[in-house]
Amino acid sequence: MSGVREESSGTGAPFGRRTFMASAVLTAAAPVSAAAPARAAERPEGAVPGCRSVARLLAVPEDGRGVDWLREGLQVAVALELATIPPYLCGWWSVGDRTSHVARLIRRIIGDEMYHMGVVCNLLVAVGGRPRITDAALAYPGALPGGVRDGVNVYLSGLTRPFVHDVMMAVEAPEEPLARGMNNSPSIGRFYDDLLGAFRSAAPELSARGQLSERIGSDVLEPVTDLDGVERAIEIIKEQGEGTTSSPEDAFGDDHPAHYYAFGEIYHGRQLRQEDDGWRFTGAPVPFPDARPMARVPAGGWPDPPQRVADLLDRFDTAYAQVLSTLEAAWADGDARTLGSAVRTMRGLEGPALELMETGIPGAGGNYGPQFRPPHG
Repeated sequence: MSGVREESSGTGAPFGRRTFMASAVLTAAAPVSAAAPARAAERPEGAVPGCRSVARLLAVPEDGRGVDWLREGLQVAVALELATIPPYLCGWWSVGDRTSHVARLIRRIIGDEMYHMGVVCNLLVAVGGRPRITDAALAYPGALPGGVRDGVNVYLSGLTRPFVHDVMMAVEAPEEPLARGMNNSPSIGRFYDDLLGAFRSAAPELSARGQLSERIGSDVLEPVTDLDGVERAIEIIKEQGEGTTSSPEDAFGDDHPAHYYAFGEIYHGRQLRQEDDGWRFTGAPVPFPDARPMARVPAGGWPDPPQRVADLLDRFDTAYAQVLSTLEAAWADGDARTLGSAVRTMRGLEGPALELMETGIPGAGGNYGPQFRPPHG
């Protein structure tokens, strides 16, 4: 792994980076039941509705990768980017001291992810598609969307070292170390390379209509209207080490380490440092913070929760459903005015999440936490 030495996880997965969770405050909707709703139809692990798997998309000959292929591929990318936000939020919310180095690091990465999803959604809109956010939302625990990296199980939990290792680092790992022994499942690096290649070969007309523009933290989301813009957008993903053979030497423009290495610092308790024989986590101490003991959310959600917990779960999941539906509306209408209220809507999820994280599970170890139950699952 570019000279970095550490314990082998066995569950690495190149994946996420900057994702964008924009939404607006909606009128109150009818509460979603905390009990697991019946599924109209079970869908295969990691499947994105209406889309082929990444492996099947990459199997299409290059001369068959036109605008329809791009739309389908970008919808899978939307699902991939969206899948990182809930676990990262759970990890961040669970940290008691938000001024700690670890809390600030995770919060920065969440902001990066929020931005990146905006980039992917804009690319999809540019070629005449519309992001299907609600359909794309992952039911946790679950496999990564699109069949990427078989064996990686994304679950929700408070911040623990195993969670950092098995979810955060596994999701963010560079491509090359993971190209071996992962059941030959496709890499995100190749997927984004092929998306860019299809843009080049198909040369689709790119429309700014419906794309969104807004400053998000230190980044600026803006419409993509030409191939140079597409290349810049995808380079943002690649320069951060998403699915590439990224080395720790390849820092972001703001000099922050790639997400995988930042999470590695949390896991190992030391900053990454270059030594004579390569990069190692032997730098300054990174103290692991005290965190609320949110237990791992089981498949299907929390069984038979007390009424107060059920009410909090309903409140959270209803707000989360509003976030997802408003994301769709924002890109369908190209309404950048919703972005300001999006921040307030997302912040509103934290209240019930913290109440859940501070409520013990009767007869079991640990506390409750948000389920991020999508309306379809």
